[in-house]
Amino acid sequence: MLARGISSRASHPRAQQQDQQNPPQQPPQQQATPQQGAPLQPPSPQGAPPVPAAPQQNPQEQTPAPPVHVGPVVVIDPGHGGTDTGARGASGLVEKDVVLQIAKILRAELERIGYRVVMTRNDDSNPSYEDRAALANAYRDAIFVSLHVSTTGGNGQHARILLPVSSSFPSHRRFAHIERSDPWFGTAIPWEQAQRPFGEQSRRLANLVQIELTRRFSQSPNAPTPAEVRNLRSVAAPAVAVEISSVSVSDPITLTSLSGLLAASIARGIAAFRPMSPPVTSQP
Repeated sequence: MLARGISSRASHPRAQQQDQQNPPQQPPQQQATPQQGAPLQPPSPQGAPPVPAAPQQNPQEQTPAPPVHVGPVVVIDPGHGGTDTGARGASGLVEKDVVLQIAKILRAELERIGYRVVMTRNDDSNPSYEDRAALANAYRDAIFVSLHVSTTGGNGQHARILLPVSSSFPSHRRFAHIERSDPWFGTAIPWEQAQRPFGEQSRRLANLVQIELTRRFSQSPNAPTPAEVRNLRSVAAPAVAVEISSVSVSDPITLTSLSGLLAASIARGIAAFRPMSPPVTSQP
């Protein structure tokens, strides 16, 4: 019988010896499992205090993504550069450095409200007039703004817009092909006269930017100044030059401290000329 077999094995000497050599295995001790979602930590050395779990990052505290620049393209042209220093002041101001500083602040302001910005130079280089114009002409429906500092004028409270006029310079043999929806569409015009089809648009842009400059710079004129600006006449897009006075100020901070105000004024004029959708206004 089954009960008898178990009893006889327990009393048999050899069976007892085998049981002593091979004791029955104990079931493994159940380990505590971490709570769901808690981070796993490596075991601590014997006697060492437990290592606290690293805090989990709150998704709401993550750095927000940078704004997407999907608006119109604005080409900023800091004048001069390289060996061409531009105007020099007795206080040590150099035009090429001042306009580059203003250009970087203007770029940040325009990008903040959604415009795409391209710079003709980001360092102390000096692209040719043709290269600067070709960069602007490579974009469809761009806006071109060239920055300069005058050699004479007041104490930094004067800023004016230079409006390009029809050029009488020789056209050579280079041509700019216009590929936009206007009466000049599909035509080739002399490279030196690429600005001609955009005269009315440039005039409107100049008026809007000059209004903003006059509001903030007390000695500024009320209307743009027509001028032969070499930087502009090969640009096949609305184009203006901004000139602030002057490198002759006695204290350089007087001029450089106005960079933010100048950038905000130009950005508001551009936003009025070609608004974002939905419209966004910059800070005054």
